[in-house]
Amino acid sequence: MNRRPTLLAAITLTAAAALTLSACGGGDSDSSKGNDKIAGADTGSEESPSPSESATASGERPKIELPSDVTHTFTPEQSNDAVQNAVLKDNAELIRALDAAIVAQDPRLPALEFYTEGEGAVAAEKWVKAFADAGWTITGSVRYFDRRVTVNSKNTASLTYCADESKAFSKVIKTKEIKKTKVTKRSYVAYGAQVQKNDEGVWELMKIASTRGADRCQP
Repeated sequence: MNRRPTLLAAITLTAAAALTLSACGGGDSDSSKGNDKIAGADTGSEESPSPSESATASGERPKIELPSDVTHTFTPEQSNDAVQNAVLKDNAELIRALDAAIVAQDPRLPALEFYTEGEGAVAAEKWVKAFADAGWTITGSVRYFDRRVTVNSKNTASLTYCADESKAFSKVIKTKEIKKTKVTKRSYVAYGAQVQKNDEGVWELMKIASTRGADRCQP
């Protein structure tokens, strides 16, 4: 078991469930559909963290730090449309914040709470707690691509994107064992998210769903 589990049905995840889900990058039988979120990183890691680039659409964004063994790439990184660009930036920071919370083993990490609200916040907290209860963290690199934003109203939007988790894995904190398996079509995940702009201009995650092994995300 080694593929990083997607945030599917994160609200119902428990430590036992976390142990049956693998970390990213493998070809195990992890199921992935439902409410998802994205992971972040830092604290609780022995590697020295390097600051992530914070999103600055409007207002102050929290500084998110990730250890050197946890990296992300985003394509496209920006949009020529100002609103779509703001959504893309805050989505990327949400992903970093979720991984930061997992590495920190802190379900209430302020940076994660900053980018989530409602069902999204509940799911993210339970998702991170599942990792903490299992004694697992994350390592490796995830590539997020084909990121598309649809602006629904002045304060609401949706976005879809794919994740290549073939080089990302879960790691047992106590033993430092990295859970690796071969790369399969299930190493690629399709995401759909709903976001809403709050009074401070932050595009917060409200809901998210994922489909592991989605055809449209295959290389």
